[in-house]
Amino acid sequence: MKPYEAKNNKPFNSKHHIAEQKLDGVRVIVSQMDRLYVYTKYQELITHKFPELLQSPLPQGTVLDGELMVLDDQGKPDFEAMTARYYSRKNLRPVVFYAFDILRYKGIDVTHLPLLKRKQYLDEAFTETANFKKIPIFEGLATSYFEEMCRQGLEGIVIKSIKENSIYQQGKRSQVWQKVTNWTHADVYVSGYRKNNFALLASIDGPNGDKLPVGVIEHGVKPEHRLAIERVKGRLVYKEDEHFAYMEPVIMANIKTKAWSRSGRLRSPVFQTFVI
Repeated sequence: MKPYEAKNNKPFNSKHHIAEQKLDGVRVIVSQMDRLYVYTKYQELITHKFPELLQSPLPQGTVLDGELMVLDDQGKPDFEAMTARYYSRKNLRPVVFYAFDILRYKGIDVTHLPLLKRKQYLDEAFTETANFKKIPIFEGLATSYFEEMCRQGLEGIVIKSIKENSIYQQGKRSQVWQKVTNWTHADVYVSGYRKNNFALLASIDGPNGDKLPVGVIEHGVKPEHRLAIERVKGRLVYKEDEHFAYMEPVIMANIKTKAWSRSGRLRSPVFQTFVI
């Protein structure tokens, strides 16, 4: 079962939409049938990674869409901690599953129902516990809600239609759900490129005047940007290997990124433009 996906947009206000916090974790489908099953959005079964979820409050015949998160000391999502928990068997920090939609209720498929009806069934489906929560909806001005998420340093919001056509479309991406991301903008040096599946290597000034690598810019790089690099690589490339070419850090680019990791790396950077 593939989850419904949101399209990117800017914040807007509408009486035909509600907003929710955009969660910063791992998207999953949780199914309580003969026993509990947890699947990634790529349909990989990962129940064994999270034994704390086996004490489930979900009644049999329930299928939920939501996000697995590890929370920090302030109760905010900690994506790096979630990633560490996901990949390490020794990491025992507990996860919390936050449900924001319901696909089956009492064994009945409810994906054909409009969003607010599904939200009603989600409220009725289970009582919250330490590891199973529900995401509340926000019915005020989405623009104000987004500004508040930004002030708190959170990832953003998702704006969802509540019209009659707001059904849950498995494996689809449409304007019925629209995500608004709290991007951080930065200027970085273009310190090289990846040869196969072309992408730019990014670096920033280090404390000792050297350049520190901060990530690979895969998104937003268009053919004309690659052509611009091709035109100057003869003058700027000083080293190559099978996979990468390394350039003198002369060219700069403006990027947007979801955040900077605690180790100083970019998260999901998107190329915007070269800086002249």
